[in-house]
Amino acid sequence: MSRACLSVVLTAALSIGAYSALAAEKPSPADIKKHATSPGGKYQPSLDVLKGVELEAPGAKPGVPTLSNEEYFRANQIYFDRCAGCHGVLRKGATGKALTTDITRENGFEYLRDFITYGSPAGMPNWGTSGDLEKAEIELMAKYLLNDPPQPPEFGMKEIKETWNVIVPVDQRPTKQMNDLDLDNLFAVTLRDVGQVALIDGDTKEIVEIITTGYAVHISRISASGRYLFTIGRDAAIVLIDLWMEKPAPVAAVKVGMEARSVETSKMKGWEDKYAIAGAYWPPQYVIMDGFTLEPLKVVSTRGMTVDTQEYHPEPRVAAIVASHYNPEFVVNVKETGKILMVNYEDLTNLKVTTIDAERFLHDGGFDSTGRYFLVAANARNTIAVVDTKENKLVALIEVGTTPHPGRGANFVHPKYGPVWATSHLGDDTIAIIGTDPVKHPDNAWKVVETLEGQGGGSLFIKTHPKSKNLYVDTPLNPEAEVASSVAVFDLTDLDKPYKVLPSGEWSGITEGVRRVVQGEFNKAGDEIWFSVWNAKDQESAIVVVDDKTLEKKAVIKDKRLITPTGKFNVFNTRDDVY
Repeated sequence: MSRACLSVVLTAALSIGAYSALAAEKPSPADIKKHATSPGGKYQPSLDVLKGVELEAPGAKPGVPTLSNEEYFRANQIYFDRCAGCHGVLRKGATGKALTTDITRENGFEYLRDFITYGSPAGMPNWGTSGDLEKAEIELMAKYLLNDPPQPPEFGMKEIKETWNVIVPVDQRPTKQMNDLDLDNLFAVTLRDVGQVALIDGDTKEIVEIITTGYAVHISRISASGRYLFTIGRDAAIVLIDLWMEKPAPVAAVKVGMEARSVETSKMKGWEDKYAIAGAYWPPQYVIMDGFTLEPLKVVSTRGMTVDTQEYHPEPRVAAIVASHYNPEFVVNVKETGKILMVNYEDLTNLKVTTIDAERFLHDGGFDSTGRYFLVAANARNTIAVVDTKENKLVALIEVGTTPHPGRGANFVHPKYGPVWATSHLGDDTIAIIGTDPVKHPDNAWKVVETLEGQGGGSLFIKTHPKSKNLYVDTPLNPEAEVASSVAVFDLTDLDKPYKVLPSGEWSGITEGVRRVVQGEFNKAGDEIWFSVWNAKDQESAIVVVDDKTLEKKAVIKDKRLITPTGKFNVFNTRDDVY
């Protein structure tokens, strides 16, 4: 069974999704078929590292099926691979409903078995009728859910410090750049399923270095100086790479938990490169570190009350983190509680945190064109939350389409509505365009001013550039292979024109696999955009470079070392929040 979060969609749905309520009636075959082809139902980030944790089976309880340690370990593997991303490690509910024993035991074994088998049109995959789980596995999971959930181990400062490793001390690092690379046009490319990052020269299109990192790097971030590259794997391993070295290489590493997604560095004037921060999925916490050595300095739990029902949540995961340009602060988004934390790093001993109540369940987002307003998707509530990072307050909650997934979003000047920010969606084919200028266009600010229709649901990223007249929308999780392997391009000078489809998968020359095309990233000049053609680990993948002016294929990067390329992060654009 795949350990991947995204790549598992190549063969099966990922995890038990959100559903409105447990319903005893079996869904109709038509509903099952409709759900099975729903991109929104196929994509829910799972906790794929914790499944390897060995936990002892609970003792026998009256009326509760007893599992052997072997059965319990197997059930844990399935749960963390398929279910935890939505229902939570402790089954308290997140995107999916709670699966605590007071609920599961009331419904009983047969009900759980049938629900896992048939799923529901509201988001629960049909694990049995799809063939993804065998009958014996489904029965095992029904028994497992009747038992108390396991408690994975905590990971505090002691455990974090035990993993901390300064590979090259600061005083032994170069005092100037020792290579001839144009670092501003260097790309860090995630090689997802092999735990590596490829550094690719944006001019020559050649691989400079392959660097071993944490498992399945989720993002790469660049220090304010542009010297250091931070990667974070889903196993919560952070690697600090010095780009000034003759051959860029890791100079420090640390592990901040057991599962993680986000890392960022301080960018406020006067605080450049001084601190780094990482957010964990498990345990639910964030860690502030020295920006040059990754020495852990402060660990803060995110457990607490939700913004809506104001009830305690034991595992609110840390989603996106960005660095404020207006205050010495990190903007930390807490998924399950729906809170945005403005973490001030001026005084770590007397830490000041401004808590902003937004919406559940926070995921990813980016700044508007001024860098003042941060827009983040509360994707399970179909909402975009807007925060003023200068005044530290919530500006708006904006209803958009089904399951927004903007990446960092796309900023451009609309010919009618002025400066705007856009997001695409996992659950439908729409692109929501939101006004972002409260000064010169106050009537348009913080509302959806226009909705475009793309080529289908299953979008993960939307992209443009200040020098581009095009808006690119990928659809890698669309069930149609032709749609998943292509990109829709809108003309920003005339959004009424039909979008153009770029057959990037076909352009790659790869003939095997679905050839899912994902995450456009511009070069520094803004005249070309790179797309990953992402196949399974044992299939050929590639990167297709598109000329932004002509919308024609400019180059194809192929290399046996390019295994499951997904995210691409241009140093200049990532450092300066250009999107």
